[in-house]
Amino acid sequence: MRRFRFGRAVAATAVALAAVLGAGGWAADTQTAVTGPPPGSADWTADTSPGPRPPDPATAAPAEVAAFFAGLSPARQDALTARHPLVVGNLDGAPVPLRYRANALALAAERTRELARAADPALTPQDHEAARTRAERYRALLDGGRHVLAFDPRGRGQVAEVFGDLATARRTAVIVPGSDIDLLRFDRASDPYGTPAGMARALLDATGRQTAVIAWAGYTTPLGLGPDAATEDLARAGAPRLARLLDGLAVSTPQPPPTVFCHSYGSVVCGLARPTPAQASGMVVLGSPGMGVDSAADLDPGVPLWATARNGSDWIGDVPNVRLLGLGHGADPTGPGFGAHPLPATGAHGHTGYFAPGTASLAAYAAVALGRG
Repeated sequence: MRRFRFGRAVAATAVALAAVLGAGGWAADTQTAVTGPPPGSADWTADTSPGPRPPDPATAAPAEVAAFFAGLSPARQDALTARHPLVVGNLDGAPVPLRYRANALALAAERTRELARAADPALTPQDHEAARTRAERYRALLDGGRHVLAFDPRGRGQVAEVFGDLATARRTAVIVPGSDIDLLRFDRASDPYGTPAGMARALLDATGRQTAVIAWAGYTTPLGLGPDAATEDLARAGAPRLARLLDGLAVSTPQPPPTVFCHSYGSVVCGLARPTPAQASGMVVLGSPGMGVDSAADLDPGVPLWATARNGSDWIGDVPNVRLLGLGHGADPTGPGFGAHPLPATGAHGHTGYFAPGTASLAAYAAVALGRG
């Protein structure tokens, strides 16, 4: 009997994997997660002229980072930002205006580097095209006074952008995206409400611009719907990065902890991060394949959890909610036994339509983000 049950469980897992792989196309390559401190950290920690030794980005808590900058003169802050833009721009706990300035400097430097690569005769035409694409991406992020809170060119690239004003907003929110999001696809024009930037813009408008929204593409996401999407490896690498972002907001912004919105595979990242009340006022999942936990009881009870009803055209409903042998992401957060507060999805279509204007889901998200959940 036990052998039969085990066989059924393995079969269910195989079905789950087949569904994940077949729902959106096979992705044979697996991703290497970008982790660790930002580029240039060794030079940063060695820079003591003049002043105290800078905190180690690999080990210092955001509260230590905030205390370090609070003890510096504005001139010293500006000098460090100019010398180490990639570090300051990614340093959770650093003053937000300094991070904006640092990331503008880092983006400009990376754009210059990519333009040089695009003209390098030693590189291939494919290399030239890739360099031009990245240079244009950096130019777009530099245009129009955009507020880039984080920028890391390593791998497929990571970025976080603030929509609204973190200094004056009543509340804040963080968007955690799922698969296929990176520096180049952070705010693509096609499928806008399937990107963190598009979701953030929609939520900002839905709250009457009372909530500053951070579109956070700060972890290595799966590409396609292959093995990476069926396992938790990338989510486990991303969860500490999300937790660190939330810790940094707690010491560098005046608002209550943000509401965290977790889309698709991003809900696995959120579940494994297990935010505390000091980090988040609430958590909302949408289009979720599971959160890597068995129920809401496995999360911090001080952080309310909402789960958006799955619309009938969302393919994620075809993925069985299993978690076995390293495959699958567990129970369905929208299930009656999971323990999440339900949110409506009337008017939403597809896997990426929950933030579309006019939907019941977006109206509910605005209410939760404003503390009216």
